[in-house]
Amino acid sequence: MKKLRLGTSSMEVGEIALGCMRMASLSANEAANVIEHASESGVDLFDHADIYGGGKSEEVFAQALELTSRKRDQMIIQTKCGIRKVFFDFSKEHILSSVDGSLQRLKMDYIDILLLHRPDALMEPEEVAEAFTILKESGKVRYFGVSNQNPMQIELLKKYLKDDLIVNQLQMSLMHTPMIDAGLNVNMQHDPAVVRDSGVLEYSRLHNMTIQAWSPFQYGMIEGTFIGNENYPEINTKLKELAEKKGVTNSAIAIAWILRHPARIQPVIGSMNPQRIKDIAAASTIELTRQEWYELYRSAGNKLP
Repeated sequence: MKKLRLGTSSMEVGEIALGCMRMASLSANEAANVIEHASESGVDLFDHADIYGGGKSEEVFAQALELTSRKRDQMIIQTKCGIRKVFFDFSKEHILSSVDGSLQRLKMDYIDILLLHRPDALMEPEEVAEAFTILKESGKVRYFGVSNQNPMQIELLKKYLKDDLIVNQLQMSLMHTPMIDAGLNVNMQHDPAVVRDSGVLEYSRLHNMTIQAWSPFQYGMIEGTFIGNENYPEINTKLKELAEKKGVTNSAIAIAWILRHPARIQPVIGSMNPQRIKDIAAASTIELTRQEWYELYRSAGNKLP
């Protein structure tokens, strides 16, 4: 698998990451099989969150890791905090306790990357900065990032932080493209022209911040997958056509479409099926032409101005 550099860090990682949200439903042996196959396919960044499975996903991962041949220093472990049962919480106290909980469940001494999960309207950036400093100086967290944040929210945080934010995890798929739509429909008077994220795609490129695309096979707000969905015949016809041409699966083409963007976006896939992970990883071995990329974009129902 090809590598990419995460933000301004020194970390070179596989350009496709594995999200571990669904690992809570697996046995330790099943999860170990997933970790082994993902690693053999070139995946080395494993994405967690304190809320996945109520913490069980991290626990199962730790149990599974002991059953594999993989070493801690062979992988990048990322987790997220900030979502609580009925509210969001970026308080210093919660960030610190959340990291301690994740470390305990993961049975690890440090986390490579900590992301703030969903924006907290009551965020006090000074508190976040204090928490990050404590975590960095104690060796518990190496790097920091955010998830689902716009440029001004990031700038507000950066005013107080000592370290760069290297990642922003954002929803993106062939059927969820607002980051791209607005840039193609500049100065137009229709819905795709609406800038909903303050130009986060361009901001990320300007500031060397890696976008991680979550739910890369979903449509809507994680309403379901569009792959093989009869409600989306045009996109599936085009995916099948290109998959047969390139000798990969439809899912691999959907990921290759994200990888083709020059922003060097890292898709975070969530499959717990070893063969499917291997099939998707093949996306790293192909490159779509500019024409193929636009054909897929248009087949998803988008119109060029």
